[in-house]
Amino acid sequence: MEKDIFTINKASFEQIYLQHWEGMFAYCLKNIQDEDLAKEIVQEVFKSLWERREKLEINEVDRYLIRSVKLKTFEYIRNRQTRQQHHEKISIQTQTHYSEDHLVTDELSLQITKLINNLPKQCKNVFNMSRNQGLTNKEIARQLYISERAVEYHISKALHTLRIELDKYIH
Repeated sequence: MEKDIFTINKASFEQIYLQHWEGMFAYCLKNIQDEDLAKEIVQEVFKSLWERREKLEINEVDRYLIRSVKLKTFEYIRNRQTRQQHHEKISIQTQTHYSEDHLVTDELSLQITKLINNLPKQCKNVFNMSRNQGLTNKEIARQLYISERAVEYHISKALHTLRIELDKYIH
């Protein structure tokens, strides 16, 4: 014996909505613990029902709605867990990457300090006065009793040495 297929029109849809909305909402809320999301999921089920009303062949509306809200709820929970796992992976990768960057920066800074300390004394003094103290070439020349041309030479020599040595270090 075949059951009658239920057809949905505006009046029957409103009746179905009024009869089932509250129970579907309660089920969804119990499982996801978020009122707004539970309302949204139930609304999606009813929206889908309305949009597909002419194509659907429903024998028992109650069973269809219960199954639909269960599926949507479980789909949301599964997607939430997947998103959470992705966020955790991204967070771990970001922290690891940040830690690695921090280590590389510290190591590079240490290498630069070593290279500067290994420069000839006058070259090291000129470079430090220029880069660390922010003095102009003219001020450095006056303080060290050397020409501005000599200051330029020492800074160029220091930068050239750093460029060559750091290139080896980085590559």
